[in-house]
Amino acid sequence: MTILVFGDSNSHGTRPFARLGQLDRHPPEARWPMVMGRALGTEVICEGHPGRTTVHDDPIEGAHKNGLRVLPALLESHRPIRLVIVMLGTNDCKARFGLRGWDIAAGAGRLAQVVQGSTSGPDGGAPDVMLVAPVPLEEAGVLAEMFQGGRARSRAIAPALREMAEGLGCGFFDAGRMAEVDPLDGVHMDGAAQVAIGLAMADAVHARLGLG
Repeated sequence: MTILVFGDSNSHGTRPFARLGQLDRHPPEARWPMVMGRALGTEVICEGHPGRTTVHDDPIEGAHKNGLRVLPALLESHRPIRLVIVMLGTNDCKARFGLRGWDIAAGAGRLAQVVQGSTSGPDGGAPDVMLVAPVPLEEAGVLAEMFQGGRARSRAIAPALREMAEGLGCGFFDAGRMAEVDPLDGVHMDGAAQVAIGLAMADAVHARLGLG
């Protein structure tokens, strides 16, 4: 069984940083997708791209940050996939996009529809999908200006995403119930938070797929 995690820097395992441009990353054993995979005893492919948005070209960082552009190729590359976990929305909270929580949830929902319309699951069907609301952010440190207004935006994602998931028949998980961002930069998580999410996600996936 293969699980594909489609996320951003917090799935990539980016460490909280004190200056822009840092590239430090948690070791594999402390990244939540790998923690989840070990707990489930299954293969997890982590496609975590720092700066990735749901469906938006980033006018500063580039069009390649748009998750909608790359998801179809990844689905074809890694099939057959039993479950796709989409944990995006944090970068949609950047001030440059000016989005509401509902807009961000709708972007994640669009990605779910791409998965549901694919033939990348077992026997040429579609993989199952779980939409994960990211941990709410704080406006802190060197990222405070970039994410101005993001504190409120990020807290509006989970209720809208829960409704979106229900309408699409997807699984849903609110990562903000399990962890908080590190106050150093207000966006990324420390190792303990990564592990907490990984273990909780393992339970959620186990229940979603009826394993064991």
